[in-house]
Amino acid sequence: MNIKGTAFTTAKVTITQAFGEERWNTFMAKMAEKDSYYKGMILSIALIPVEKHLFFLNELIKEFFNNDKKSFFMFGKVAAKFTLSPGGSRHSFILAKTLKQFVEVGMPQIWTSLYDESVLNANLESNIIHIKITQIPINSVDFEFMTVGYFKQALKIFGKKSNEKCIRGFSKGNNDLYYQFAITDS
Repeated sequence: MNIKGTAFTTAKVTITQAFGEERWNTFMAKMAEKDSYYKGMILSIALIPVEKHLFFLNELIKEFFNNDKKSFFMFGKVAAKFTLSPGGSRHSFILAKTLKQFVEVGMPQIWTSLYDESVLNANLESNIIHIKITQIPINSVDFEFMTVGYFKQALKIFGKKSNEKCIRGFSKGNNDLYYQFAITDS
């Protein structure tokens, strides 16, 4: 399973803005020593093996966020802001006319624009959004939290606040993800 290089470029922009380019460059030199994959340039159009990206994020969280695993949730939110806000590479997905259209058409399209494997199904029933992701070739709580952060922020950008509830997840020992997002306001 691969993730689009925009995930890497989002992390680079975020860290550079928060900590400076020199600290980013020092971090990337350490990464290149640990894994030769990070010796070259990673473009936004690259397909990064998701295991490499999770390794990168784990190292980044150790370096910049005192190894706080909750930072994966934050990185998902930052990625959504970066890609779905005006000027972002996936901003067009947020322009759906209704919440139902955004959830049932836009969210699966966002998913397939980011990952080249697995299946995301999303539907809206009353004020509950059901997001199910299956056929995921990795089993990573970090991946789960990053995904939940992304979709929670996507809903916020669309203009909806939500509370998420894990029904099935790697964090519960499952091999798939099923989250419900209860819309709390309009």
